Amino acid sequence: MTTIAVVGSGSWGTALGMVLADNGHDVRMWARRADQIEEMNTKKTNEKYLPEVTLPETMSGFTSLEEAVQPVEVVVLAVPVKAIREETKKLLEVSNRPLTIIHVSKGIEPGTQKRVSEMIEEEANGHANLHSVVVLSGPSHAEEVSRRQPTTVTVSSTNLESAQYAQDLFMNQNFRVYTHSDLVGVELGGALKNIIALVCGVTNGLGYGDNTKAAIMTRGLAEITRMGVKLGADPLTFSGLSGLGDLIVTCTSVHSRNFRAGRLIGQGLSLDDVLEQMGMAVEGVRTTQAAFEMANRFEVEMPITSAIYHVLFNGIKPEDAAGELMGRVKKHEEEKLTD
Repeated sequence: MTTIAVVGSGSWGTALGMVLADNGHDVRMWARRADQIEEMNTKKTNEKYLPEVTLPETMSGFTSLEEAVQPVEVVVLAVPVKAIREETKKLLEVSNRPLTIIHVSKGIEPGTQKRVSEMIEEEANGHANLHSVVVLSGPSHAEEVSRRQPTTVTVSSTNLESAQYAQDLFMNQNFRVYTHSDLVGVELGGALKNIIALVCGVTNGLGYGDNTKAAIMTRGLAEITRMGVKLGADPLTFSGLSGLGDLIVTCTSVHSRNFRAGRLIGQGLSLDDVLEQMGMAVEGVRTTQAAFEMANRFEVEMPITSAIYHVLFNGIKPEDAAGELMGRVKKHEEEKLTD
């Protein structure tokens, strides 16, 4: 048995805590809200995020980050991307031993265009209490994981032993875990697919059907791959779990926050109204901003990303953006991704 802290008790952090508890580990959940932690400890539920799910007895909750983290050497970091830097600083301050941080957040930071592992390492800045960083990604809705439905994900790190360690912690008969050597590709696939899910939601809100969704997903995967290759990823990574797999599940499921948010935008709601109505992080919004910056910086053609960027931030009507995409200059579908 390993003692593991999960920092962030939303739906995904809670579901992953359940996987670890099912595997016999002592799981220490952290959240800011005292009422949420009291509910998790006394009722063994987290109704706001995972309704009608009973938590294992070996999951306990804490509002003190120091108390949650002090006994552990492994932390699952399950907070929104905008909170990664702040929580990493706090973690390293309160920990008294080298940590393996397994992050499960999918996004890119606007302004810096950093991936999550880069943000963690930048905040650590050689801190003795950071042993290694692992990313866990793939097609996985918390609602289904918490109900122990078969799910397959991948873990990646610059430290292969740490990735294999994470694989061992999480792997069970319902939650299959692969290792992957392409950290850049795994993180980019998980982050950029949220943009495409937003667009699929928008087209759904506009009343378009399966033909449109298939086109957006296919051409979206092409531009994800273009950017990934530009940044040094293996193009084959994007045909795997953290690429195509995650793209499918996020673009087609009612569980997908990004799809639901996009659908509301397609139905005519403003971005501010959508974010208020969702009540939870919609990572695709900030990632759209970051990816648009990256496309300009690296001169990578990302027309779908550009279209949703202008819808979200420049007031372009969704139907007008769709028309511009369809009216682009003629092209071959085949394209050369590598030199």
